[in-house]
Amino acid sequence: MAWQPQQEPLRQLSGYLRDALSPFDPNAQKQATMMLGQAKTSPDITNYLTYIFANGPLLRNLNLGSDDMILVRSSAALNLKNTVRASYTSIPAAGQAFIQASTLACLQDPNPQIRNLTGSVITEVVSRGGVLGWPALLPELFSVASNERGNTTPAAQEGAMGALAKVCEDNKKVLDQEYQGQRPLEFIIPKLLAITQSQLPRVRAFALASLNAFIPDYSQTIQLSLEPIMAHLFNLANDESNDVRRNVCRSFVHLVDVAPDKIRPHMGGLVDYMVLQQRNTDDPELALEAAEFWLCVGEDEKIRPSLGPYLSKIVPILLESMVYDEEDILRLEGDEDDADVEDRAEDVRPQFAKTKIARPAINGQINVPTVNGQTVARSMTEADGADDLSEGEIEDDDDDDDVDDVEDRWNLRKCSAATLDVLASNFHEPIFEVTLPYLKENLQHHDWPYREAAVLAIGAVADGCMETVTPHLPELVPYLISLLNDDEATVRVITCWSLGRYSAWASKLQNPADTTKFFEPMIQGILSRMLDKNKRVQQSAVSAFAVLEEKATSRLTDYCAPIVQQFVQCFRQYKDRNMFVLYDCVQTLAEHVGPALARPEITSLLMPAIMERWQKVSDQSQELFPMLECLSYVATALRTAFREFAQPIFQRCVRIVHSNLEDHVKAMNDNQLEKPNKDFLVTSLDLLSAIIQALGDRDGGAAELVRASQPRFFDLLMFCTEDANNEVRQSSYALLGDCAVNVFFQLRPFLSSIIPILIKQLDLDNIRDEDFATGFGVINNACWSCGEIAIKEQHCLSPHVEKLYYRFIAIIKTPEIPQSVHENAAIALGRLGCWYSDSVAPHLGEFAQSFLHIMRPIDDSDEKTGAIYGFNMTVQKNPRAMETCLLDYFQASTAFRKVDIERHGLEESFQRNLVGYKSLIPNFEAFIGQLPPDDQSTLRNRFKI
Repeated sequence: MAWQPQQEPLRQLSGYLRDALSPFDPNAQKQATMMLGQAKTSPDITNYLTYIFANGPLLRNLNLGSDDMILVRSSAALNLKNTVRASYTSIPAAGQAFIQASTLACLQDPNPQIRNLTGSVITEVVSRGGVLGWPALLPELFSVASNERGNTTPAAQEGAMGALAKVCEDNKKVLDQEYQGQRPLEFIIPKLLAITQSQLPRVRAFALASLNAFIPDYSQTIQLSLEPIMAHLFNLANDESNDVRRNVCRSFVHLVDVAPDKIRPHMGGLVDYMVLQQRNTDDPELALEAAEFWLCVGEDEKIRPSLGPYLSKIVPILLESMVYDEEDILRLEGDEDDADVEDRAEDVRPQFAKTKIARPAINGQINVPTVNGQTVARSMTEADGADDLSEGEIEDDDDDDDVDDVEDRWNLRKCSAATLDVLASNFHEPIFEVTLPYLKENLQHHDWPYREAAVLAIGAVADGCMETVTPHLPELVPYLISLLNDDEATVRVITCWSLGRYSAWASKLQNPADTTKFFEPMIQGILSRMLDKNKRVQQSAVSAFAVLEEKATSRLTDYCAPIVQQFVQCFRQYKDRNMFVLYDCVQTLAEHVGPALARPEITSLLMPAIMERWQKVSDQSQELFPMLECLSYVATALRTAFREFAQPIFQRCVRIVHSNLEDHVKAMNDNQLEKPNKDFLVTSLDLLSAIIQALGDRDGGAAELVRASQPRFFDLLMFCTEDANNEVRQSSYALLGDCAVNVFFQLRPFLSSIIPILIKQLDLDNIRDEDFATGFGVINNACWSCGEIAIKEQHCLSPHVEKLYYRFIAIIKTPEIPQSVHENAAIALGRLGCWYSDSVAPHLGEFAQSFLHIMRPIDDSDEKTGAIYGFNMTVQKNPRAMETCLLDYFQASTAFRKVDIERHGLEESFQRNLVGYKSLIPNFEAFIGQLPPDDQSTLRNRFKI
C-alpha cells in the first residue's frame, strides 16, 4: 500500500506552504518559513511534500480555494526540489520510489505550472541520484512525449517533453557518459529527432531545445549524429511555430561554433533564411535568435569570409533592427528631466572593486550606452515559450517599467549593433559602402528613433571603417556635436557615445585650425552634456569623456582647468548613481595627465570637491569602492601635492581595514552574521599603496602616516597577507612592496613575522584550479615585494635565503606560469645575490640559464639592473657553474644601454666577471667569435676585453 499522510500534519503543513509564498502578510510568511524549517527535521517530510505536490484533487477536503491549492502545491514542489538537492541520497529507498512515481504522474496534471515544476523536481532527482538511480525515467518520458500508447493527452506530452528538456539541460555531461557499455545520449538523440515530427508545436520546440543542450559540447555522439540533425533542422526551418523556428536558429548558431565546415556550404540559403526570420516583427525573440547567427559567424575567423558575398543583404537588416521598437519608443519618448530627482536605493546597483587595468576595447559585444556601461547577455537554457505563465503560475514581477530596462537588456538592437561592429572590423570599406545610403537617409530624419539609430550606426562602424569614414568626418563630427542639443534625451545619449568612438580621430589632429574646429568643440560639447538635465545623458557623457581621455591622453593637459571645473560642478549636482561613472572619469584624467593635476590652481579646485563628497559617504557605502580607486589615481598624479589631504584619508583607510577584519572574525565565530565585503579591504589597501607611493620616503611623508597609524599599520597588514581571499592578499603584497620601497625603516621591525608568511605564499601548491588567475596574481606581488625587501639591507632575509631560493626556482622552472610571475620571481632571485651571494652561489648552475632566458626580454629598469647586479655577484662566487650558458651571459652583458649599465655598479660587476672568464677560457677570441659582430664590438669597447 502506498504511503498515506496523517490529516492534521497534512493540514498544518499545507497552511505553512501557502503562507510561505503569500506576499500579503509578511509576519505570517516569516512564521511559515520558520515552521517549514522545523518541519524538515521530520523523517516523513519528503513524503508529505511529495503527496501535497502530486495530489491536488485530494487536497480539496482541506477547504483550499483553487488559487490557494495551486500555491500550496507549487510551494510543496519548490521545497521538495530543495530537499532533494540537499539530501536526496539520505532519503530511504521507499521515499525515493514514492517521489519518482508521484512526480511522473504529475506530468499529466492539467495545470501548466505544476507540469513545469514537475520537470524541475525530476531533473533534480536525476542530478542527485544519477541516471542509474532512475533507469525507467527516460523511456517513460519519451513514451509519454511521443504518445506511444496512443491515449496521452497533449498536456501530458508537453509536460513530459518539458521535463526531458530540463533533464537534458541540467545533466548533459552525465547523459553522455558510459554506463554498462552504453551511453544514454545514444538512445536520446534518435528519440529527440523523431519527436521533432510531433503534431504539437510546443513538443517540437522542446525537442529541439533538448538537442540544443548537447550540440555546444560537440561530443562524439553528436558528431556521429550531425547529418540527421542538420537534415531535421532544414525540414523544420519553415515550421509554422515561431518557437520551433527560434530553436532552429539557435541550433545553427551552435553549429557555427562547433562545426563551421558543415555550415559553410549552406551559407547562401542560411543568409536568406536568417534575414527572413530577423524581419519577423511579431516575435522579437525569434528576430534576436536570427541576428545572433550573424554575430556568431562574424566572430569566427574560419567561417567569417563566407559572409562576404552577402553583405548587401545582411547590413540593411542589421540597420533596420537597430531602430527601437514601438514598445521601447513609448517607454523612452519624452524621457523626463530628472537630474534633480534623488536616486532610490534600488537604482544604485551593487558595485565591485576592480583590478586596475585599461578599459577593454570593444570587440564583438559592442558597448552601446547603458545605465552602468554594461550589456546584459541573456540565458539560452530552455525552449522559448517553455515557461509561459498562465492559470495561476508564479512569477516574480521585476518589471517596473523603468527606462533602464530598455537600455540594459540584451536585445535585437544591441545584437545588431554588435554585429555591425564586428563585420565593420573585418570587412571594412564594403560595410560602410552599404551603410552610407542609410546614414544619408536617416541622420536628419524627423522621427527621432531613426535619427538615433543612424547615430548608433555611425558609432558602430567607427573602429572597423575609420579609414573609409575619415573623409566624411569633417562634415559628420560637427553634425554629431549639434545633435548633443537634440530635444530627445535618447538621441543625446547615443550621440555622446558615438562621439566618444571618434575621439581618437579628433585627438590626433595636429593642425591648430582643425583642433579649434573639431577637437575643442568635441571636448566642450561632451563636457556640456555632463550637466544635462537628464541622468542618462549625464552618464553617457561622462563615459564618452572617459573614452576621450584615454584617446587624447596628455593632450588634455592644456585643458585641465575647464575640465576640472566641469567635474567640480558634477560633484555638486550628481545624485548617487552617476557618481560612480564620475569617479571613473576623474581617475582616467589623473592617469593620463598626471602631474598637470598637481598645479595649485587645479588641485585647489578638484580636491575640495572630492573631499566634500568624501565626508558624505559612510564606511559601509559601496560608493567607497569607486571613490577609493579614484583617489588612488589622484594621489599618484598629485604626488607631494596630495600631502595636505593624506592624513584623514590614510587614517580612514586604516580604520576600514581594521573594522573589516574585526567583522570577519565575528562572522567566523557566529554563523548568523553576514561576512563582510572584501572589496572594502581591497580598495582601502590599494589606496594606502597609492598614498605611500605618492608621498614616498620624504620628510613628513608616508613614514609619518605609518608611524601615527592607529591601530598599528603593520599589524593590520600582516593579517591581510594571510587573508583567505586572493584579491585581498594580492593587494596586501603590493602594499608590502611599496612599504619596502618607501618606509623600510618602519617596516623592518615586523619582517621577522612577515617573511615566514610571505614564504608560504610563494608555494605553488597553494593555488587551486578555480582560483588560477588570482592565485598567480598573489604570487606575482609576493615575488615583487620580496625583491624590494631583498635589496634593502644585509641582514633582514639572512635566516630565510635557502627557503626563498627553493620557492623562486620552483616558480621559474614551471613553464605553465604566466610570464609576469616568471619575471618577478627571477628579479627577486637575482636581487638575493646582492647581499646573499654566498648562499645562492652553490645553486647557480640550477637556475642560471632559466634566469638569463627570463631576463632577456625585460625592459631595462632599476629592478632589472639590481637583479643582474645580484646575479653578477653570485657568478663571481661560482664562475664555473655558468659553463652551459656562458655565451648567453656574455650576450646579456652587451644588451644594456650605456646609461643603464653605469648605474648601481653594474658595469664594474660585468667587467670583473668578464675579465675573469677571459683568463679561464683557453681560446677566448674563438669563444666570443660565436657572438654577433655588434656584441663582439661592445665587449671590446665597453669592457676592454
